[in-house]
Amino acid sequence: MPRRILLSEYFVLYLTAVCFAIAALFFPALLDPRNISNQFSNVWPLLCVAIGQTFVVVIAGIDLSLGATMGLASVTGAVVMTSAADKLLLGGSPLWGTLLTENGGMLAGHPLATAAGVSTMLLVGVLVGLLNGFFIALFKLPAFMMTLVSLMFFSSAAIWITQSQNIVNLPDAFTRLGSGDIVSFYFGEKLTPEIKRRDILPFVTYPMLIAVALAVVAHLLLARTVFGRHVYAIGNNIRTAEISGVPVRRTIVLVYVIAGFCAAVAAILYSARLDGGRPTIGGGSALLDIIGATVIGGTSLAGGKGKVTWTVVGVLFFVLLSNTLNFMRLSAFHIDVVKGAIILAAALLDVLRTRLLVRQRP
Repeated sequence: MPRRILLSEYFVLYLTAVCFAIAALFFPALLDPRNISNQFSNVWPLLCVAIGQTFVVVIAGIDLSLGATMGLASVTGAVVMTSAADKLLLGGSPLWGTLLTENGGMLAGHPLATAAGVSTMLLVGVLVGLLNGFFIALFKLPAFMMTLVSLMFFSSAAIWITQSQNIVNLPDAFTRLGSGDIVSFYFGEKLTPEIKRRDILPFVTYPMLIAVALAVVAHLLLARTVFGRHVYAIGNNIRTAEISGVPVRRTIVLVYVIAGFCAAVAAILYSARLDGGRPTIGGGSALLDIIGATVIGGTSLAGGKGKVTWTVVGVLFFVLLSNTLNFMRLSAFHIDVVKGAIILAAALLDVLRTRLLVRQRP
């Protein structure tokens, strides 16, 4: 029985449920609806960017630049749609006086400002992914090296553009994407005071709809299309895939484009939630969270194995872990140490499960 549970693809889901039940005994506040609502607001953007990392890891690659992509997308989109900028904070920006002034960005106050800002963020994500994929596929640069260079370059570019400052005063239509809920927005006047309270009725939010829609599309793309089969084939053995007629270069480029797009979607949700374009939005331990959530879900770093549904469970586990560690009042250093240990354990578990499955075959 333990062996069957260990080899089950739902093992992490079982583990998440057990960990939640045990943690709730020691920290009853975990069950507070407001805490659950706050944690779900952390789930959706992390899920979006982790989906992109899943595609990359399945082809036995890695994308270290996703956090930097988020930061660059966040500030470029904010430059387009901000309604006002502080010269004392942003006067040193290379964009000041041209694309950015005290009266805001290029489309400040324009009805299409939000649409243009979101489109710009998505375009930035796609272009960064395209650049990574181009050099990795055509010049066969190691993914680790190429995305590390991208991480350094684009994170520095985001900081340089903003002079390490946040770009605020974003349109309400945009900030609603980060925390607005569908029910209160469309039926607010008809709701009773009791129903309006978030601790009684958890509302369906825009971030949830966006993340779930992205997850569904990504799952279908990976599991039900020829492109998805090509992705798995490259992860299992790139030389065999090439001999078999798989368009390896094109597939690799598309995978990194998808990763960049997903990072941009996450940047939209984070920026809208925090009401500002932030150059460091994907900095700190964000990369650790992205890789951790992907690997813990069961996607193998060796490539050829992974599912979007596994990543969903991995994100839930990782957010639960972070929430529990915060309740334990650990320092940021100790939290990162624990997260690193969990990621290592997940990698070792993947190796163990692979060996057990090999032995189990006739």
